[in-house]
Amino acid sequence: MSPRRLFRIVAVSEAITWALLLTGMFLKYVTETTELGVRIGGMLHGVVFVAYVVTTVVVAIDAQWSLKRSALGLLAAVPPFFTIWFDVVSERQGALPERWRLTTGEPQGLLDRLVAWLVRKPLQGVAVGIVAVVALTGAALVVGPPTS
Repeated sequence: MSPRRLFRIVAVSEAITWALLLTGMFLKYVTETTELGVRIGGMLHGVVFVAYVVTTVVVAIDAQWSLKRSALGLLAAVPPFFTIWFDVVSERQGALPERWRLTTGEPQGLLDRLVAWLVRKPLQGVAVGIVAVVALTGAALVVGPPTS
């Protein structure tokens, strides 16, 4: 899977889970009918938010994004639906490549070597990504929800 396609899938998924969470919040706080939407939408959004952060970091390292673009990519996950905007703008500006640079390119530092390993061994890379998302989500759950 190309960095462009991976980023798009995760960015759109993050926006969809934002919509689920906002719908759940509407049902809980406006119509006062159910809390279920916040419980389910909130958990899904939390997991996909973490996946978006991990994906953004990996793509930023591989595509050699500037610190400014990388920070903007990470911050795009905070306001609802901004990940889609960031994806579209980044693609228009040629910042989302069709191929992973580090599948064949020479890694230049520790982060490059780590990402090179992830993209050169896709099955292990996916497994490490899943473990990272689960571990970070678990840590977030231990810390507690944003309101506590």
